[in-house]
Amino acid sequence: MERLFFVLPVVVMCTLAGEGVAAPRIGGGADAHGCYATAGYLWCARTKQCERPWELARARGFKNSMTAFRRFCGAR
Repeated sequence: MERLFFVLPVVVMCTLAGEGVAAPRIGGGADAHGCYATAGYLWCARTKQCERPWELARARGFKNSMTAFRRFCGAR
């Protein structure tokens, strides 16, 4: 009987919690180039692809900063 008093409220709360609430989209919000900023990707005109600034900085040997990324990629 004690178990019923514990399980029943949990089931009711779980059922009611999902009503009328849309699940958030994970990874949504691609920009005009298809880059997902939420995953750390930004468009780089020089390489013509979505890049993670810190990974590109390491691979191409420039400082890991937004200024250096913009300078390398030709962003204004």
